[in-house]
Amino acid sequence: MRTALLPVPLLAAVFFLAAATCTKEGNPQAPPASPPPSGSEASAPAQPGTGGAGPAEDTAKIAQVLNVPGMDFSSLSSGARRELAAVFTDEFCYCGCPHTLGACLKEHKSCKHARRMANVAAQDAQAGTPGVEIIQRLGKHYQGFRDVRRPLKVDDRMCKGARDARVTLVEFADFECPYCGLVRPVLADLAKKRGDKVRVCFMPYPLPIHPNGVPAAVASLVARDKGKFWEMHDQLFANQLALSVPAIKEIAAQLGIPAAELQKALDGGKYVAEVNAFKETGKGAGVESTPTIFLNGRKYELGMTVDQLDHAADDELEWISSQNAWAKD
Repeated sequence: MRTALLPVPLLAAVFFLAAATCTKEGNPQAPPASPPPSGSEASAPAQPGTGGAGPAEDTAKIAQVLNVPGMDFSSLSSGARRELAAVFTDEFCYCGCPHTLGACLKEHKSCKHARRMANVAAQDAQAGTPGVEIIQRLGKHYQGFRDVRRPLKVDDRMCKGARDARVTLVEFADFECPYCGLVRPVLADLAKKRGDKVRVCFMPYPLPIHPNGVPAAVASLVARDKGKFWEMHDQLFANQLALSVPAIKEIAAQLGIPAAELQKALDGGKYVAEVNAFKETGKGAGVESTPTIFLNGRKYELGMTVDQLDHAADDELEWISSQNAWAKD
């Protein structure tokens, strides 16, 4: 189980940018709150679970709450430790035991589920997310396991990972969406690390605010039919700040697809109809912005980092292995 945390500036940047999304109106979904300014932590009000004690006593209580065998939270800022302690004190472990997350970590040392929850919460706290918001996010994530799953039929040519992987991750994305561009290397890393258990699939979802979203999506499907989907996918994202129809044709030419052939595909209705079909699939599943991710048909609600996606995949594997339940301690 991972216990190492990313450096504060890097992790905060990853969350601030990658947790946001592009919407059809062009307004990004608000990312988690930024970390408190330097020097403000000592005067911050006590959070639930800390009892409103004085600074020294408060620090001691927080240290006691976060003293979990085998886990190290010392790299967190004092403000992040305060928020994490609030989560440990006020949130219950979703493994099914009648204990708070903090109590489960100490009393049920074999509960891997609790440790995944703790790591997710610690990363959010390090990014500056308040404890109350962390609890809400964890609640949405774990309650989603009991929701109705969305059947999403994927195209094998637009997937990475083993066909028999027990977890299928489906991303709805727009090639011109900057947040999709930030998530791209994260998903590539996940596919590389967990390809035996996690299959990563792509579905184009161009938004009306991005003029080159549809041409880029069509180009990706033309490349798919020539066995070059991922090459086109990566090049479109690598050049997303300079996309235009001529630029897309140039990328296609570099992959051996003549510009005239791509123009014919853009002018015809076959590929545009297929792009619209992908969009209708997304709308039916509740997609409202990009990137939107589903794990085995369940909407993903956590942050867009490899570790958090990794933890979510492990949650999914535990749920499946226990016949749609959490494993017993």
